[in-house]
Amino acid sequence: MGGPQWTIGAILTWTKQYFADKGVASPRLDAEVLLSHILGRDRMYLYVNFDQPLEAGELAAFREAVRQRARRVPVAYITGRKEFFGLPFSVTPAVLIPRPDTEVLVEAALRRLQGREDPFLLDVGTGSGAIIISLLHKLPAARAVAIDISADALAVAAGNAAKLGVADRLELARGDLLAPVAGRAFDAIVSNPPYIAAKDMAGLAPELVYEPRAALAGGADGLDFYRRLAAGGAAHLKPGGFLAVEVGAGQAGAVAALATAATGLAALAIVKDYAGVERVVVLERRLT
Repeated sequence: MGGPQWTIGAILTWTKQYFADKGVASPRLDAEVLLSHILGRDRMYLYVNFDQPLEAGELAAFREAVRQRARRVPVAYITGRKEFFGLPFSVTPAVLIPRPDTEVLVEAALRRLQGREDPFLLDVGTGSGAIIISLLHKLPAARAVAIDISADALAVAAGNAAKLGVADRLELARGDLLAPVAGRAFDAIVSNPPYIAAKDMAGLAPELVYEPRAALAGGADGLDFYRRLAAGGAAHLKPGGFLAVEVGAGQAGAVAALATAATGLAALAIVKDYAGVERVVVLERRLT
């Protein structure tokens, strides 16, 4: 990538082919996102300024970003940013990168929270805070607690909460699963827990190597965290409250069955994602 007169159009063409040769799944898109980030412009700017030459500093910064992406570092970690539910979230390698599929979890929770006054919410394993901050953004009367076992993840979530204007309604707590909220009850508990089975960890896409293993590995069958949530969830739900969790492909039936076996919970709904995959399981507190 040398030469004194690299234009936007020329460098995008070269980078697309370079990424394709390296096995990157979306070579053109990634090239555009990275160059947009370096230039501080949106992608439309690239299309109407194809003939604009890059300055030396821009070229050097882009070259380094391309090197990282060729090593399969995720784009979001290179740019430090990922959009989720229409909001810009800061991300670092301390947190899982928010995925579009997880927006289905937010939508499912929002539907069931309509009409509830001042709902009190809990997010277990919050990571970047994308789920709970999106909910608070849509529910201005809501308050929430977000738990994570990682202090670095909580720092990222705190920064996002402040940037997106919900920090005064979000309590952050460090600890394992439900331990930090002993004795407290919520209108809704949401979680995207680790759900990849041990046998599948070795075959993950190269990009996932850079994401926190603790946010991915779900034990021998991928269901370890669901068992623990099912076992303790009902005690932390108010009457009429619900627990909504994201699940991996093919896991919805097993997670719903865990609720049937758990004291105080019942399976309420299974929600499909945009590709038709059963992605979210909603459990409700049984009336006694």
